[in-house]
Amino acid sequence: MLKQENVEKMERYIEDFYKDLSRVRTDKWNYEDGCIMIAAIQLYEATKNTRFRDFVVEYINEYVTSEGEILHYKREDYKLDDVNPGRAILFAYEQTGEKRYQKAMELLLRQLEEQPRTEAGNFWHKKIYPNQVWLDGLFMAQPFYMACNTKFGKKDRYVDICGQFEVVREKMYDREKGLYYHGYDESRSIFWADKETGCSANFWLRAIGWYLVSLVDTMEEMDAWVYDHFRQLTEIYKEGITGILQYRDQKSGLFYQVVDHGEIAGNYLETSGSAMVAASILKACRLKVLLEEKYQHIGEEILEAVIAQKLVDGHLEDSCSVAGLGPKEGRRDGSIAYYLSEPIKTDDGKGVAATFMAYAQYLKLQQCK
Repeated sequence: MLKQENVEKMERYIEDFYKDLSRVRTDKWNYEDGCIMIAAIQLYEATKNTRFRDFVVEYINEYVTSEGEILHYKREDYKLDDVNPGRAILFAYEQTGEKRYQKAMELLLRQLEEQPRTEAGNFWHKKIYPNQVWLDGLFMAQPFYMACNTKFGKKDRYVDICGQFEVVREKMYDREKGLYYHGYDESRSIFWADKETGCSANFWLRAIGWYLVSLVDTMEEMDAWVYDHFRQLTEIYKEGITGILQYRDQKSGLFYQVVDHGEIAGNYLETSGSAMVAASILKACRLKVLLEEKYQHIGEEILEAVIAQKLVDGHLEDSCSVAGLGPKEGRRDGSIAYYLSEPIKTDDGKGVAATFMAYAQYLKLQQCK
C-alpha cells in the first residue's frame, strides 16, 4: 500500500487539478485532454465522486453540439489522436443517454471505418504519415474501438482489433531487448525507418507506456466470452511488461526517457511513461492478467516513486513534452539525441493523466480486497 503521506499529497493534487476546466482546452479537440478525461472517468469509477463525472460531461459539452457534431474536429485528417477523446463521449452518453453523444461517437467510428491502413491491416497513425504505425496510436484508437463494438456493435471487430496488436508485436518488438520500437514504416521509405525492419531506431519510454496501457484498456472492454482474444492480448502484454521491467532503475524505481540507455548523459527518469507502466500493471492485476502476489507491489512501488520523487510542492515534474517521428527529414529522427532534446515539462497533461490513471487503478485494486 502507498504511504499515507503520498496518498494525501496525491489527493490534494487531484482536487486542485479537477476544480474547474482551467487545466484543459476548450478550443482544440485533442488527445492530451482526452487522457485527462480518461483519468477522470477512472477516478469516478474508483471513488464515485460525482465531481469527476461532472468534469467530463462539462468538458464534452464544450465540443459536442446539439446536432452531434464535434467542434474543432476534422475527420478528413484521419488522426488516430482525435479518436482518443471519444472515450469521454462514450462515458457522457452512458451517463446521460443524450442522442447527440451517440451521433458524435458515430462520427469517430466512421473515421475508423475509413482510416487508411497498411497492407498488414493496421491503421495509419495519421493521413500525413502514410504506411506508418506508432505505438501510441494503439492507445488512441483501440480501447474506444473495442468499447463501442462490445456495447453497441456485433462484436465482429474483435479479430481486427486484436490482429492489429499482433502485427505490432510481429513488426515492432525486439526480442533480444524485450522492448518495442516507437514507430514502424511498412514501406520503409521514410528517413527514420531501418531499411530492413522498417522500425525507428530507439526505445522511447512513453511510447511503450502507451502500448502497455492500450493492451489492458482494450482487454477491459472485451466481453468475457471472447476468451481466445483475451488470452491473445494477455500473452502480448505479459511479454511486454516482462521486457520493460528489466530496465527499471534500481535506485529510483522509475524508468529512463530512452529506456535502455540510462548511462547516457542527459537521459532522465521520465514521469509519464513510468506512471503508464504502473497504471498498466495495477489494472492487469485487477483483471487477473498478472498475478497480484507477484506484480501488485511492483506497480505500487513505481506509483509511489512517481508521487514521492516527481510530485514536488504541488507540481508534477519531468514529463517529456512531446516526441514523434518525422515527417520532414532532419527533424524528429528517432535518435537518442532527439529524444533527449525535447522539452521537459512540469504539470504536463500526459504525465498528470498517467499518474491519475495509476492512482485510480491503485484505488480500484484496493477495493477488490
